[in-house]
Amino acid sequence: MDIEGLAVEIAGARLVEDIALRAESGRFVGLVGPNGSGKSTLLRCVYRALRPAAGSVRLDGDDLHALGAREGARRLAALPQESTSEFDFTAAEVVAMGRLPHQSAAGRVTDQDREICAAALGRVGGAHLADRSFPTLSGGEKQRVLIARALAQQPKVLVLDEPTNHLDIAQQLEVLSLVRDAGLTVLAALHDLNLAATHCDALYVIAGGRIVASGPPDAVLTTELLADVFGVRALRVPHPETGAPHLLFDRLPAS
Repeated sequence: MDIEGLAVEIAGARLVEDIALRAESGRFVGLVGPNGSGKSTLLRCVYRALRPAAGSVRLDGDDLHALGAREGARRLAALPQESTSEFDFTAAEVVAMGRLPHQSAAGRVTDQDREICAAALGRVGGAHLADRSFPTLSGGEKQRVLIARALAQQPKVLVLDEPTNHLDIAQQLEVLSLVRDAGLTVLAALHDLNLAATHCDALYVIAGGRIVASGPPDAVLTTELLADVFGVRALRVPHPETGAPHLLFDRLPAS
């Protein structure tokens, strides 16, 4: 997936400007930045909830915003921040929604659809949740089901906006591992920089609506950038097993 010269304008204000970003096939790409930096706005444009004022989002050379809704949904799936249902669907019914882009106009569910949905729910360790009411599930269980819905959709790209919000640490690690093991191209906005450093192949840092740094996590998350962009003092230490940078934070000294 390639994002080129992307700008998003709402009510006459440019919220993101001149965004260039590449997510190579099968890679987990993280988008990080302070609150209000434009992460969610950018992702909403990528998954077509907003139209760009300029630029393009391309997948396999095709402009996603020029595709029909059904074809776009076959190529890209999204888990927005607020994606819970107010309706009393079962987990299996939520997963089955992922097959809608592949069904005929009559909406006929095939045996293949059922097999794909069951396999997706099993793949995330959620087969036992199939008959449970979705609103009664825990946060981690809901995320499993929503990831299964995305897998059932069989997209090439998965876009996630803060997928670990409101989850405890065990659930956060589990959800990101499920996503990473799915074999999809992933673009995810992440709040926790240590989780981003551990799970992402590449990071893009956004501030003030523009990309200000990009590259491998260990090259991007420097003490200078963290001070400039996030306003914190950071000590980098290598993880004792993986070697990935781990960050310890403190306030910047008063000037």
